[in-house]
Amino acid sequence: MMLTANGAQVYCEQCGKGKDVLLLHGWGCTTEHFRPIIADLEDTYRLTVIDFPGHGKSGRPPMPWGVSDYMECVLDVMRQLNMEKTSIIAHSFGGRVSLHLAADHPEKVEKMVLTGCAGLKKPQTEEQKKRSDAFRKKKEALQKMQKLPLFGKMAEGALEKLRKKYGSADYNALDEEMRKTFVKVISEDLGALLPKISASTVLVFGEKDQDTPLWMGQKMEKEMQDAGLVVFENDDHFAYLRQWPRFVKIVRAFL
Repeated sequence: MMLTANGAQVYCEQCGKGKDVLLLHGWGCTTEHFRPIIADLEDTYRLTVIDFPGHGKSGRPPMPWGVSDYMECVLDVMRQLNMEKTSIIAHSFGGRVSLHLAADHPEKVEKMVLTGCAGLKKPQTEEQKKRSDAFRKKKEALQKMQKLPLFGKMAEGALEKLRKKYGSADYNALDEEMRKTFVKVISEDLGALLPKISASTVLVFGEKDQDTPLWMGQKMEKEMQDAGLVVFENDDHFAYLRQWPRFVKIVRAFL
């Protein structure tokens, strides 16, 4: 089904019967990444899964969104589907939204299983700071050149090459408008929200996750009020999907 939530067109599916469980996918993913999980849980729970705006079958955000805008979108979906309170299974970016929801609207969240949860920023090294400064200065110079009639097209091509050199794979996969949303999202450090989160939470992290390193899960476990960390040895950012039978057992036992 399609819903209008927080001003965006949102694709949503529901299946199963029982207590509500909301599934929130990661950045660059869709509802399809949860298919094995859905198939194993729909006999016990009423599952709701959405494509975040800018992903899958959903429309785009009406303007560049931050994490709180996506949270408001989820809240709007919950209201329209009469979900008073729900447990959450979330991956990566979906975890960012879940952290905001659990901190700002604790009455809406029962329990959470967050895997490869994003949202924390590690202080930049000197080398990373130099790289960021170099990108910013070159970008500003090229943007000025874009406004000059003789250099506009040349500067536009050079700017795109610069973005490919300095930008992440996720960033480079997006068009100009969605890049604005992506930058807003990853610029937010949600660390200050952790002590406010009271919902019981299981954190599942891959030992060798390079996108959301294990230290993030360790910090979340330490600073959230009621959280436990499970590490999938020798696995990465998609550990929940590679080892979905094990992941589902954890979900069932916890929920």
